[in-house]
Amino acid sequence: MTVSIWQADDTQPIREVDFLVVGAGLVGCAAAYFAGQAGRQVTITDQRDVALGASSRNAGFMITGLDTYYHTAAEHYGADTSRELWKLSQRTHAFWRQIAAGGGVRISNCGSMLLAESAAEAKELELAARALHADKIEVQYHSGDPLRRGYHAAIEQPWDGAVQPYELTVAVLKASGAEMVSNNELYRIEQNGETVTVYTRQFRFIARHVMLCTNAYSIHIDPYFIGRIIPTRAQCLVTAPLKDPAIFNTCGYSDYGFMYYRTTFDGRLLIGGGRKQNKALEHDTTDDRTTDPVQRILDAYLRERFPDVTEPVERRWAGIMGFTPDGLPMVGALPGKPRVGFAVGFNGHGLAMGAGTAERAVDFLLNGTDPGPLRASRLDRVAGAVV
Repeated sequence: MTVSIWQADDTQPIREVDFLVVGAGLVGCAAAYFAGQAGRQVTITDQRDVALGASSRNAGFMITGLDTYYHTAAEHYGADTSRELWKLSQRTHAFWRQIAAGGGVRISNCGSMLLAESAAEAKELELAARALHADKIEVQYHSGDPLRRGYHAAIEQPWDGAVQPYELTVAVLKASGAEMVSNNELYRIEQNGETVTVYTRQFRFIARHVMLCTNAYSIHIDPYFIGRIIPTRAQCLVTAPLKDPAIFNTCGYSDYGFMYYRTTFDGRLLIGGGRKQNKALEHDTTDDRTTDPVQRILDAYLRERFPDVTEPVERRWAGIMGFTPDGLPMVGALPGKPRVGFAVGFNGHGLAMGAGTAERAVDFLLNGTDPGPLRASRLDRVAGAVV
């Protein structure tokens, strides 16, 4: 969002804070939690309110790993890095489960299935399963379709699950103990010595440290993120409650993650995807509206793969993800502003990587600890690349 001179003329009240988090989604609330654990007094601010961005517009999948098959991750990033990021994902899920257990958050231990839409993808799944087994990760490989819906193969990860993501974000915020300042757009950041001034519509915050957890919307905050964060729209639909919710009881991914589906806690079928066939339309936008071409693909997929579902579609929505050129999250600090850190770029897998990344980002900002393969400087040579 932009802020006009009529909405804020730089004379807003000054508020001195210790540790300011910008962005009240899952990652921002997790960062607030870890900063609080480090002894900091934390304030969170957001242009809307807690979890009203992508954190509550996703499918709620807790699927371990990156947004690429395991053997492909090893080829792209190296075997050691792929193992490290798998463990980071496990750390993230352990944190979410800890929060969910203490906060009354609905969660289903339904496992997940990575499903092949074609014979070629089935071969990729087999390679991924072999690589996982070689690293002692005991997934179950199915050479056929365990769901009997026309898929070619599957990797089953029985330890995965599904969560109510809005409830989870609210619970993380509560557990953090942070103060929340809602409906408060940011429009400028300045660092002077050991303090940072953050200009927002309601206040001028004077902070010792600032953490940006703004994902796709980071491009509106600082030009550094242009070319490093690519906003990308994702869309979903959900049916009316099913007569038989047991017809599908897992988190399903297929077509290399471009299609996904689950049943909700009140027994509806949720389907998301359709971006692959409409990249030009869905790429590089922060407009979270639904579009007819994508929704038609979702409707067709519903009819093709779930012909036994006759209930009507009752809701459609969109959310904006933040992608990076190389598919990994980014942890770092703004150039010339070492007290302004960030944890952004989750490539549609914030529930898989978010908490672990937030923890590393807080440790980097407060202690200078190397965030490893998540360090943002790795992208300095490829800024401006398009995914």
